Amino acid sequence: MPELPEVETVKRGLAPAMEGAVITNAAVNRPDLRWPFPERMAERLTGARVNGLRRRSKYILADLDTDETLLIHLGMSGRMTVSGDPLGQFTHQHPQAVKHDHVVLDMDNGARITFNDPRRFGAMDLLETATAESHKLLAVLGPEPLGNDFHEDHLVAAFQGRNTPVKSALLDQGIIAGLGNIYVCEALFRAGISPRRKAGQIAAHRVAALVPIIREVLQDAIRAGGSSLKDFRQASGELGYFQHSFDAYGREGEPCRRAGCTGSIGRITQSGRSTFYCVKCQR
Repeated sequence: MPELPEVETVKRGLAPAMEGAVITNAAVNRPDLRWPFPERMAERLTGARVNGLRRRSKYILADLDTDETLLIHLGMSGRMTVSGDPLGQFTHQHPQAVKHDHVVLDMDNGARITFNDPRRFGAMDLLETATAESHKLLAVLGPEPLGNDFHEDHLVAAFQGRNTPVKSALLDQGIIAGLGNIYVCEALFRAGISPRRKAGQIAAHRVAALVPIIREVLQDAIRAGGSSLKDFRQASGELGYFQHSFDAYGREGEPCRRAGCTGSIGRITQSGRSTFYCVKCQR
Protein backbone atom coordinates (compact mmCIF):
# COMPACT_ATOMS: atom_id res chain seq x y z
CA MET A 1 0.00 0.00 0.00
CA PRO A 2 1.40 3.43 -0.86
CA GLU A 3 2.87 5.23 2.14
CA LEU A 4 3.41 8.92 2.79
CA PRO A 5 6.17 9.50 0.18
CA GLU A 6 4.15 7.85 -2.59
CA VAL A 7 1.00 9.81 -1.75
CA GLU A 8 2.96 13.06 -1.49
CA THR A 9 4.56 12.32 -4.87
CA VAL A 10 1.15 11.77 -6.48
CA LYS A 11 -0.23 14.94 -4.88
CA ARG A 12 2.66 17.01 -6.21
CA GLY A 13 2.20 15.47 -9.65
CA LEU A 14 -1.51 16.29 -9.71
CA ALA A 15 -1.10 19.89 -8.53
CA PRO A 16 -0.05 21.50 -11.86
CA ALA A 17 -3.02 19.96 -13.66
CA MET A 18 -5.68 20.41 -10.95
CA GLU A 19 -5.00 23.44 -8.76
CA GLY A 20 -6.97 26.45 -9.96
CA ALA A 21 -8.69 24.42 -12.69
CA VAL A 22 -12.41 23.64 -13.03
CA ILE A 23 -13.71 20.08 -13.34
CA THR A 24 -15.74 20.37 -16.55
CA ASN A 25 -16.90 16.77 -16.44
CA ALA A 26 -16.71 14.05 -13.82
CA ALA A 27 -17.37 10.45 -14.85
CA VAL A 28 -17.99 7.92 -12.09
CA ASN A 29 -18.09 4.51 -13.71
CA ARG A 30 -19.17 2.29 -10.82
CA PRO A 31 -21.13 2.76 -7.58
CA ASP A 32 -18.28 2.02 -5.20
CA LEU A 33 -14.67 1.16 -4.52
CA ARG A 34 -13.81 0.03 -1.02
CA TRP A 35 -16.92 1.87 0.13
CA PRO A 36 -19.86 3.32 -1.82
CA PHE A 37 -19.18 6.65 -3.48
CA PRO A 38 -21.08 9.61 -1.98
CA GLU A 39 -24.47 10.43 -3.46
CA ARG A 40 -24.44 12.38 -6.73
CA MET A 41 -20.65 12.46 -6.69
CA ALA A 42 -20.27 13.13 -10.42
CA GLU A 43 -22.84 15.94 -10.27
CA ARG A 44 -21.23 17.53 -7.20
CA LEU A 45 -17.77 17.47 -8.77
CA THR A 46 -18.76 18.76 -12.20
CA GLY A 47 -18.31 22.53 -12.37
CA ALA A 48 -16.27 22.74 -9.17
CA ARG A 49 -12.95 24.58 -9.11
CA VAL A 50 -10.05 22.96 -7.27
CA ASN A 51 -8.77 25.61 -4.88
CA GLY A 52 -5.84 23.51 -3.72
CA LEU A 53 -4.47 20.05 -3.01
CA ARG A 54 -3.07 18.89 0.29
CA ARG A 55 -2.10 15.61 1.93
CA ARG A 56 -3.07 14.25 5.35
CA SER A 57 -1.29 11.01 6.18
CA LYS A 58 -1.96 8.70 3.22
CA TYR A 59 -4.94 10.70 1.92
CA ILE A 60 -5.02 13.34 -0.81
CA LEU A 61 -7.49 16.16 -0.15
CA ALA A 62 -8.75 18.40 -2.96
CA ASP A 63 -10.44 21.51 -1.57
CA LEU A 64 -13.17 22.75 -3.93
CA ASP A 65 -14.86 26.14 -4.29
CA THR A 66 -18.16 24.44 -3.46
CA ASP A 67 -17.04 24.25 0.20
CA GLU A 68 -16.54 20.51 -0.19
CA THR A 69 -13.32 18.53 -0.14
CA LEU A 70 -12.68 15.45 -2.26
CA LEU A 71 -10.88 12.83 -0.17
CA ILE A 72 -8.84 10.28 -2.14
CA HIS A 73 -7.20 7.11 -0.87
CA LEU A 74 -5.18 5.04 -3.33
CA GLY A 75 -5.61 1.74 -1.51
CA MET A 76 -3.50 -1.23 -2.60
CA SER A 77 -3.40 -0.68 -6.34
CA GLY A 78 -4.96 2.71 -7.06
CA ARG A 79 -3.27 5.07 -9.51
CA MET A 80 -4.07 8.66 -10.39
CA THR A 81 -2.55 9.63 -13.71
CA VAL A 82 -2.64 12.81 -15.77
CA SER A 83 -2.94 13.11 -19.54
CA GLY A 84 -3.37 16.05 -21.88
CA ASP A 85 -1.73 18.51 -19.49
CA PRO A 86 -1.26 21.89 -21.21
CA LEU A 87 1.93 22.55 -19.22
CA GLY A 88 3.63 19.84 -21.19
CA GLN A 89 4.57 17.72 -18.20
CA PHE A 90 2.43 14.73 -19.08
CA THR A 91 1.21 12.75 -22.08
CA HIS A 92 -0.54 15.11 -24.51
CA GLN A 93 -2.98 12.55 -25.91
CA HIS A 94 -5.64 11.09 -23.66
CA PRO A 95 -5.27 7.29 -23.64
CA GLN A 96 -8.15 5.02 -24.49
CA ALA A 97 -10.22 4.12 -21.46
CA VAL A 98 -9.28 0.76 -19.98
CA LYS A 99 -10.81 -1.61 -17.47
CA HIS A 100 -10.75 -0.30 -13.90
CA ASP A 101 -10.77 3.39 -14.90
CA HIS A 102 -13.34 4.05 -12.19
CA VAL A 103 -13.30 7.86 -11.93
CA VAL A 104 -12.29 10.29 -14.69
CA LEU A 105 -12.06 14.06 -14.20
CA ASP A 106 -11.78 16.36 -17.23
CA MET A 107 -10.35 19.78 -16.37
CA ASP A 108 -10.95 23.06 -18.17
CA ASN A 109 -7.22 23.37 -18.93
CA GLY A 110 -7.30 20.24 -21.08
CA ALA A 111 -5.95 17.87 -18.47
CA ARG A 112 -7.64 14.57 -17.64
CA ILE A 113 -7.23 12.89 -14.26
CA THR A 114 -7.91 9.14 -14.27
CA PHE A 115 -8.29 7.02 -11.14
CA ASN A 116 -7.60 3.38 -11.99
CA ASP A 117 -7.84 0.72 -9.28
CA PRO A 118 -7.87 -2.98 -10.24
CA ARG A 119 -8.29 -4.28 -6.68
CA ARG A 120 -10.81 -1.60 -5.68
CA PHE A 121 -9.35 -1.09 -2.20
CA GLY A 122 -9.12 2.66 -2.84
CA ALA A 123 -11.74 5.14 -1.75
CA MET A 124 -13.19 8.56 -2.48
CA ASP A 125 -15.49 10.68 -0.39
CA LEU A 126 -16.83 14.24 -0.35
CA LEU A 127 -16.56 16.11 2.94
CA GLU A 128 -17.55 19.54 4.15
CA THR A 129 -14.29 21.47 3.96
CA ALA A 130 -14.91 23.32 7.20
CA THR A 131 -15.22 20.08 9.19
CA ALA A 132 -13.02 17.78 7.09
CA GLU A 133 -10.50 17.20 9.88
CA SER A 134 -13.24 15.67 12.03
CA HIS A 135 -14.01 13.00 9.41
CA LYS A 136 -13.71 9.52 10.93
CA LEU A 137 -10.67 8.69 8.77
CA LEU A 138 -8.79 11.88 9.67
CA ALA A 139 -9.78 12.59 13.27
CA VAL A 140 -7.80 9.63 14.64
CA LEU A 141 -4.50 10.62 13.01
CA GLY A 142 -1.43 11.77 14.87
CA PRO A 143 0.90 14.56 13.74
CA GLU A 144 2.45 14.70 10.30
CA PRO A 145 6.08 13.51 10.49
CA LEU A 146 7.21 16.39 8.27
CA GLY A 147 5.25 18.97 10.25
CA ASN A 148 6.06 21.06 13.30
CA ASP A 149 3.81 19.04 15.62
CA PHE A 150 6.06 16.00 15.25
CA HIS A 151 9.04 16.61 17.51
CA GLU A 152 11.28 14.88 20.03
CA ASP A 153 9.09 15.58 23.07
CA HIS A 154 6.03 14.17 21.31
CA LEU A 155 7.70 10.87 20.39
CA VAL A 156 9.39 10.40 23.77
CA ALA A 157 6.06 10.95 25.54
CA ALA A 158 4.22 8.63 23.13
CA PHE A 159 6.70 5.81 23.77
CA GLN A 160 6.69 6.06 27.56
CA GLY A 161 5.29 2.92 29.16
CA ARG A 162 4.54 1.21 25.85
CA ASN A 163 5.16 -2.53 25.93
CA THR A 164 4.74 -2.97 22.17
CA PRO A 165 7.70 -3.39 19.80
CA VAL A 166 9.05 -0.09 18.50
CA LYS A 167 8.08 -1.01 14.97
CA SER A 168 4.44 -1.44 15.99
CA ALA A 169 4.54 1.88 17.82
CA LEU A 170 5.86 3.70 14.75
CA LEU A 171 3.14 2.13 12.60
CA ASP A 172 0.45 3.42 14.98
CA GLN A 173 -1.23 6.18 12.96
CA GLY A 174 -2.34 7.83 16.18
CA ILE A 175 1.31 8.42 17.09
CA ILE A 176 2.62 9.39 13.64
CA ALA A 177 0.48 9.79 10.52
CA GLY A 178 1.54 8.24 7.24
CA LEU A 179 4.34 5.87 8.17
CA GLY A 180 4.14 2.34 6.79
CA ASN A 181 6.13 -0.86 6.79
CA ILE A 182 8.83 0.17 4.31
CA TYR A 183 9.83 3.47 5.85
CA VAL A 184 9.68 2.25 9.44
CA CYS A 185 12.15 -0.51 8.52
CA GLU A 186 14.41 2.02 6.84
CA ALA A 187 14.24 4.51 9.72
CA LEU A 188 15.01 1.88 12.34
CA PHE A 189 17.98 0.72 10.27
CA ARG A 190 19.41 4.24 10.08
CA ALA A 191 18.83 4.68 13.81
CA GLY A 192 20.49 1.34 14.65
CA ILE A 193 17.45 0.28 16.70
CA SER A 194 16.18 -3.30 16.62
CA PRO A 195 12.51 -3.58 15.62
CA ARG A 196 12.15 -6.13 18.43
CA ARG A 197 12.89 -3.56 21.14
CA LYS A 198 9.96 -2.53 23.30
CA ALA A 199 9.15 1.11 22.65
CA GLY A 200 8.99 1.99 26.34
CA GLN A 201 12.40 0.50 27.04
CA ILE A 202 14.38 2.60 24.55
CA ALA A 203 16.41 5.42 26.08
CA ALA A 204 14.86 8.83 25.59
CA HIS A 205 17.85 10.18 23.67
CA ARG A 206 17.60 7.32 21.15
CA VAL A 207 13.86 7.91 20.73
CA ALA A 208 14.47 11.62 20.21
CA ALA A 209 17.12 10.84 17.58
CA LEU A 210 14.47 8.95 15.58
CA VAL A 211 12.62 12.16 14.75
CA PRO A 212 15.19 13.68 12.34
CA ILE A 213 15.96 10.22 10.95
CA ILE A 214 12.30 9.60 10.09
CA ARG A 215 12.11 12.97 8.39
CA GLU A 216 15.32 12.28 6.47
CA VAL A 217 14.08 8.90 5.21
CA LEU A 218 10.76 10.36 4.06
CA GLN A 219 12.40 13.33 2.35
CA ASP A 220 14.88 11.05 0.57
CA ALA A 221 11.99 8.89 -0.65
CA ILE A 222 9.96 11.87 -1.87
CA ARG A 223 12.94 13.17 -3.82
CA ALA A 224 13.19 9.74 -5.47
CA GLY A 225 9.51 9.75 -6.41
CA GLY A 226 8.55 7.14 -3.84
CA SER A 227 9.01 3.37 -4.02
CA SER A 228 7.53 1.21 -6.80
CA LEU A 229 7.35 -2.42 -5.71
CA LYS A 230 4.20 -3.63 -7.46
CA ASP A 231 1.51 -1.19 -8.52
CA PHE A 232 2.66 2.30 -7.58
CA ARG A 233 3.14 4.87 -10.33
CA GLN A 234 3.63 8.62 -10.15
CA ALA A 235 0.98 10.89 -11.67
CA SER A 236 3.07 10.99 -14.85
CA GLY A 237 2.91 7.19 -15.05
CA GLU A 238 6.60 6.83 -14.18
CA LEU A 239 7.97 4.51 -11.52
CA GLY A 240 9.40 5.71 -8.22
CA TYR A 241 13.06 4.94 -7.60
CA PHE A 242 13.60 4.82 -3.85
CA GLN A 243 13.44 1.00 -3.84
CA HIS A 244 16.96 1.06 -5.30
CA SER A 245 18.17 2.80 -2.13
CA PHE A 246 16.68 0.44 0.46
CA ASP A 247 19.13 -0.42 3.23
CA ALA A 248 16.89 -2.98 4.92
CA TYR A 249 13.50 -3.53 3.32
CA GLY A 250 13.41 -6.55 0.98
CA ARG A 251 17.14 -7.31 1.41
CA GLU A 252 16.87 -10.56 3.39
CA GLY A 253 20.19 -12.42 3.39
CA GLU A 254 22.16 -9.56 1.86
CA PRO A 255 25.14 -7.91 3.60
CA CYS A 256 24.50 -4.96 5.89
CA ARG A 257 25.43 -1.67 4.26
CA ARG A 258 26.48 0.06 7.47
CA ALA A 259 30.18 0.87 7.40
CA GLY A 260 32.16 -1.61 9.50
CA CYS A 261 29.26 -4.01 10.06
CA THR A 262 29.78 -7.63 9.02
CA GLY A 263 26.18 -8.65 9.63
CA SER A 264 23.40 -9.41 7.16
CA ILE A 265 19.76 -8.46 6.79
CA GLY A 266 17.29 -10.79 8.44
CA ARG A 267 13.52 -11.01 8.20
CA ILE A 268 10.97 -11.65 10.92
CA THR A 269 7.19 -11.36 10.99
CA GLN A 270 5.59 -8.80 13.27
CA SER A 271 1.82 -8.34 13.37
CA GLY A 272 1.53 -10.25 10.11
CA ARG A 273 4.05 -8.06 8.27
CA SER A 274 7.62 -8.72 7.22
CA THR A 275 10.24 -6.78 9.12
CA PHE A 276 13.75 -6.41 7.70
CA TYR A 277 16.71 -5.41 9.87
CA CYS A 278 20.40 -6.07 10.45
CA VAL A 279 20.63 -8.83 13.04
CA LYS A 280 24.03 -7.59 14.19
CA CYS A 281 24.12 -3.78 14.37
CA GLN A 282 20.49 -2.93 15.18
CA ARG A 283 20.11 -3.18 18.94
